Amino acid sequence: MLMDRIALILLIVGGLNWGSVGLFGFDLVAFACGGSASLISRVVYTLVGLSAVWCVTLLFRERGTMEHPA
Repeated sequence: MLMDRIALILLIVGGLNWGSVGLFGFDLVAFACGGSASLISRVVYTLVGLSAVWCVTLLFRERGTMEHPA
């Protein structure tokens, strides 16, 4: 469950970044991390990609009743 949330957060970051690239030609990750070829940017891009692979598993999981803490 925690891993699902982390993956979804990273995908939201990636989606917003790609939206800004598409709409404005501005890569926020590259800007914040010192360029698209920097090690930090590449790590962020890789984590977003791995998050997408993780979230594919959400499509194939059983939808059971989840217990929520009171």
